[in-house]
Amino acid sequence: MNNRTLANAIRFLSIDAVNAANSGHPGAPMGMADVATILWREFLKHNPKNPNWFNRDRFVLSNGHGSMLLYSLLHLTGYKLSINDIKNFRQIESKTPGHPECDITDGVETTTGPLGQGIANGVGLALAEKNLAAEYNKAGNNLIDHYTYVFAGDGCLMEGISHEACSLAGTMKLNKLIVFYDMNSISIDGNIDGWFTEDVPSRFKSYGWNVIKNVNGHDFTNIRTAIKNAQSEKNRPTIICCKTVIGYGSPKFQGTSKVHGAPIGYEEADVVRKKLGWKYDPFEIPREIYNKWNSLEKGEKLETAWNKKLQKYKKVFKKEYQELNRRINKKVPQVVLKNLDRFINMNHKPMATRKSSQMVMSEFGRHMPELIGGSADLKGSNLSYYDDMDTFSFNNPSGKYIYYGVREFGMSAISNGIYLHGAMRPFASTFLIFSEYAKNGIRMSALMKLPITYIFTHDSIGLGEDGPTHQAVEQVSSLRLVPDLDVWRPADTQETAVAWKHAIVSNSRPTALALSRQTLNEIPKTQSQKNNISKGGYIVYDNSNHPDGIIIATGSEVSISIEAAKELESKNVHIRVISMPCQELFERQSNAYKNKCIPEHFDNILAVESGKGDTWYKYIGKRGSMITMESFGLSGTGDDVMKYFGFTTQNIKKEIQKLINTNR
Repeated sequence: MNNRTLANAIRFLSIDAVNAANSGHPGAPMGMADVATILWREFLKHNPKNPNWFNRDRFVLSNGHGSMLLYSLLHLTGYKLSINDIKNFRQIESKTPGHPECDITDGVETTTGPLGQGIANGVGLALAEKNLAAEYNKAGNNLIDHYTYVFAGDGCLMEGISHEACSLAGTMKLNKLIVFYDMNSISIDGNIDGWFTEDVPSRFKSYGWNVIKNVNGHDFTNIRTAIKNAQSEKNRPTIICCKTVIGYGSPKFQGTSKVHGAPIGYEEADVVRKKLGWKYDPFEIPREIYNKWNSLEKGEKLETAWNKKLQKYKKVFKKEYQELNRRINKKVPQVVLKNLDRFINMNHKPMATRKSSQMVMSEFGRHMPELIGGSADLKGSNLSYYDDMDTFSFNNPSGKYIYYGVREFGMSAISNGIYLHGAMRPFASTFLIFSEYAKNGIRMSALMKLPITYIFTHDSIGLGEDGPTHQAVEQVSSLRLVPDLDVWRPADTQETAVAWKHAIVSNSRPTALALSRQTLNEIPKTQSQKNNISKGGYIVYDNSNHPDGIIIATGSEVSISIEAAKELESKNVHIRVISMPCQELFERQSNAYKNKCIPEHFDNILAVESGKGDTWYKYIGKRGSMITMESFGLSGTGDDVMKYFGFTTQNIKKEIQKLINTNR
């Protein structure tokens, strides 16, 4: 049975599923079926019986709209994806959603669809492989040894993130990364000649990539030769430029945008069947074709051989084996938790919480070799490193600090790929204001349930003279709107340490730390208060069981709120202050605990935060008030800007008294 017939199985499963759903993108699967056939049948190391086999090759469909290509491959090769799952394409709660989702479908390595992010995930996967190989491979014992293959289209390469990620991949010389560029010259709006005319091969050559040009994406010999050449490359990532015809086989639609994102219809499907010699009904795949595609036996042999290598490694390198096994199973070293608990219970000097974060990292970083990450060209400002942290590079691939350069979006998507590889805990850092550049990557972290730690410093108008272009105003509230993302804005070093501990022990939620540039005082706390930091919100100051008012604050505003409460005591006005560093975590507490902090039907509640206040309405009720930002900031010293916008002890006293008097 020839490869064309096997490739046609992909084409017709894709055509039939999209027609049945009356929705989807058949063009890319029809165009890239031939390339996929050679890659998956002759080169890809994987085991459908165990989609999580650690040393498998990783495959990423960056142009995720072509999801039926991937679902067809998974179904044909023997993954737990039945023909009924294929028939349920794009239906609610099916295993075949419109774009691939890694937590839904076995064999899907990463959730793709937002164009360009998949190729950046691929860079992260390849970077993780290189780092782990440098750490654990020994002479004659190459335990970590696999490729990352990425399919990407014109749209992926138009997106700016592809430049960020791919230029870094060239610098890092990630030679196990192989990208197949589907050069079909069509996007949704039509032929790309009107808006994408750059010389892509030359662009990638300038990045330092190995460029294989002029590959006929429908010539099996040509495809095979290109893959072999890519695998032989030792110092550069490779892009294989495949010229394909979108919608291959459809006389009416091939080579046009009409087949990009719409069904071809049943009538045209019959025409394609006749043209390609496909004699079978919709969703019918003959047993002999299944047998040729089936990868169960081959995959089991590959994993069995690796397991034998693993057992040999275990005997010779017992310590390394135990450490790698711990990392694969996502177990946090006990020394890390002990050091963090000790640090949380210590008293600390006044300091900016960005410095607090660095001190916390120094407590556990060297004991947690899976911790890897860096900053978008702001290492000295973000302080997102620990002492003696080695730099990752081609010459030192076991290093843990990544110099990302000014690539915020690329950094976040690469971090997602690093975590998805396994045995890694990535972090990424920049100024809070530039979280906007990284935002969709952060959203994908949350959607995929990846516990990435995002370290965002210079958290407010308090950063000072750089002015409104750099002063975060709406960013904390914006991040809080992302489902399943924990956003921490700690008030001191102890709260910062608790935030880090939560980030480290999380297995399903990313964490964003919003940290100050300005110095913050350590807030005195009882042991009970220290314990309650881990609830996301707690009573940090209270001299009465029946307060006249409640102030809820975060970050740098907690200390001045406490000062306001103390000064009002002399006027016999009793104020409770709640520090709420993480709204999301507070919301996950019991109603009894939340009501203990903020009693139901309590009127006199003032929220204080030097940013947009939209996320505080649920706490202050109909009769409460806020001191928050309703505009952009100003250029001036941090103290002067904070005073200008009313973030002072005097103004807090004034506003809470006003609130109490109004609600009498």
